[in-house]
Amino acid sequence: MTELPALSGKVALVTGASRGIGYGVAEALVARGDRVCITGRTEDTLKEAVDKLGADRVIGVAGKAHDEAHQAVAVERTMEAFGRVDFLVNNAGTNPVFGPIADLDLNVARKVFETNVISALGFAQRTWHAWQKDNGGAIVNIASVAGLSPSPFIAAYGVSKAALINLTAQLAHEFAPGVRVNAIAPAVVKTKFAAALYEGREEEAAAGYPLGRLGVPSDIGGAAAFLTSEQSAWVTGQTLVVDGGIFLNAGVA
Repeated sequence: MTELPALSGKVALVTGASRGIGYGVAEALVARGDRVCITGRTEDTLKEAVDKLGADRVIGVAGKAHDEAHQAVAVERTMEAFGRVDFLVNNAGTNPVFGPIADLDLNVARKVFETNVISALGFAQRTWHAWQKDNGGAIVNIASVAGLSPSPFIAAYGVSKAALINLTAQLAHEFAPGVRVNAIAPAVVKTKFAAALYEGREEEAAAGYPLGRLGVPSDIGGAAAFLTSEQSAWVTGQTLVVDGGIFLNAGVA
């Protein structure tokens, strides 16, 4: 493992970070000197991530993002271990269904919203009251380009991400001026979560992107690092689209 930079004095909580985009975000924050609490559903996978990131600067709290008790424990453990929680990155998400929304089981829709929207609100409320209300900070919600336009066959996911984008604006208004709240809307990023969208046909999937490739977790990690840095000190309530240029194709014959 390469030598880590000096501690920044800042602390982040990143949900759904045992792998994929969340791990990429945690990696970027650790690389600049932040201490980080990561969450994930599986204890063993989470421990592996903590070990790779550096157990001297990272802790893990296992649990399901929509579980309010887990939310409370994650914030409490972060405060106990590091004494503060400057940044929250809401990355935990689910997309358990593929098909037309006309036939969607409403219980599945509820699960999608519980994980993708309500859990983000729950974590934001808890970090706000635990530290950010009196000390400031930043929140980044990982949304999706699916929340910006119709997303056939993953409509529930898209609608939930649209709600998350609106939640971002609501929180940005309410938490100002001390806490900035922004969202990132990625297109397809090469993770296990999105594998069904490109696995076995990556070259074909990437062909439509003006930048000629799919995203990787570090692309989103870099964006999250920016939105939790002083370089973005006058940015709030915004959704940063990180899509390899795919939206440039909209309306092109």
